[in-house]
Amino acid sequence: MFSRTLVRSRALFALSKNTSVAMRAFSVSAASKSHDNNEIYQGPGATPGKIPTDIEQATGLDRLERLAALENESLYNLDPIDLRVKGTKAAPTIIPSDFSWRIIGCQGPPGEDHELLWLKLERKHGIDRCPECGNVYKLSDLE
Repeated sequence: MFSRTLVRSRALFALSKNTSVAMRAFSVSAASKSHDNNEIYQGPGATPGKIPTDIEQATGLDRLERLAALENESLYNLDPIDLRVKGTKAAPTIIPSDFSWRIIGCQGPPGEDHELLWLKLERKHGIDRCPECGNVYKLSDLE
């Protein structure tokens, strides 16, 4: 009983304090700096009075994929990795990439096949190794 009264009195004391909350208009708030302004891939849209085609209204990555398909090119490098010998620390299997990381599927070198394992190769690691077969991979810049 005593503790309930004490809690109530402390709660009422806390509520009775004159506290001010700092408020400001949204127009004077700091600008968001979460990311750089990257180029927006956006189509021209529809001409007035007509229904737009898929290519006219596509934006972002979808637009890039469609434009690459029009030129009979692939936006992604989907070619298989030339894996004739097992990669080692001294001579790793080179994986082309312009980015800081890439996901690859490893099925093992010839003669040591295993179930498909997806690996995330990261440039900051220098080399990455498949936990199943021990094949060593390294990211290389595209030329």
